[in-house]
Amino acid sequence: MCLAIPGRLEKITLELDETFRIGNVSFEGVIKEVNLALVPEAREGDYVLVHVGAAISIINEEEAEQTMEALKLMGEDLELNPEN
Repeated sequence: MCLAIPGRLEKITLELDETFRIGNVSFEGVIKEVNLALVPEAREGDYVLVHVGAAISIINEEEAEQTMEALKLMGEDLELNPEN
């Protein structure tokens, strides 16, 4: 199973060409560097899904919030039921 986490693209920090770019993505305040090569149309302020350090798609803010809430609920369930 693959898991992609939603985050907000705060700043593009490196742009070698139209394709190869790196940006800072905020995951509820935790900032990580993310490869943006798979989403060349992504702009600062966009929400992206990130898997293994690479943004794989652009999503809207509502979808990002819903996904993050679902991930939090899954985490709470695992804490309450560690045998799952």
